[in-house]
Formats: sequence, C-alpha cells, structure tokens
Amino acid sequence: MAPMAAAAHLEDFPITRPWPVAWGDMDAFQHVNNVTYFRWFEHVRIAYFEAVGWTAAMAEGGVGPILAQTSCAFRAPLTYPDTVTLGARAVDLGDDRFTMRYRVVSGRLGTIAAEGEGRIISYDYREGRKAPLPPAIRAAIVALEGGAG
Repeated sequence: MAPMAAAAHLEDFPITRPWPVAWGDMDAFQHVNNVTYFRWFEHVRIAYFEAVGWTAAMAEGGVGPILAQTSCAFRAPLTYPDTVTLGARAVDLGDDRFTMRYRVVSGRLGTIAAEGEGRIISYDYREGRKAPLPPAIRAAIVALEGGAG
C-alpha cells in the first residue's frame, strides 16, 4: 500500500508507527495470532505516552498510566509478509482517565485490519491508587490531539 493510502486510514491518529509482520506472528491457522494485535497496541500506546512526556513524568513524580481495560475488533486477517501501520489517539479525556483508540492498517491489503480501545487510568504508583491526570500531561494530550481533548 502506498503511504498515502495508509495515511487516509489514519488521518485522525496523531501517533503512527510502521511495524513489520513477522513470520512468527502467525499461528497454526496461518494468520496473525490475536495476541500479536495487543502487543502492537502496546507498542503504539507507549509511543503515545512518550510523545506526551508521560514516561519521563512518571519517573519523576510517580504518577503514570495504567491500562484498565482493552478490546480489539478484527476486521481482516493478516499474514506474512506485510507491514502494518499502527495508529493511536486519545478521546473522552476525563479528570483521571481517557480512552485510547488504536488502528492497524495493512500495507499489503490496503485496508483496516483491526481497531481497538483501551481505558487508560492515571495512577499514582507510589500511593497505589488512581490520581488526577497531571496538568502537563493533559495539556500535552490536548495539544497532540489538535485541541479537541
């Protein structure tokens, strides 16, 4: 798939990452195993957190993200060889949480292969409880999402 085709499927996703499909990602049914999609979601989720400075802020202040819930809708089976483009964005920004949306676009098929969501909670790892989203992180998310937070 041409880069423009992937971009069209990911235009609302401020964080995107290309990722090769490995032979070992497939299972006995000759398509990418469902577990792999959740690893891909994790990869692009961490890229998002790095982009808004949350990984660095967590090391300093102890408040970071924790994944409370996740889901995936499989749209098209993927196989090796392929390169997917992963997308992440944040929606429904609350006082201590938001929803992260994911998309996996197949380069070989030229279509959306999977979409998912994750409920992200702001968590104080030192106190062992949820915490308000740090103001700097909230501001960075709003800025990254084009002010639509």
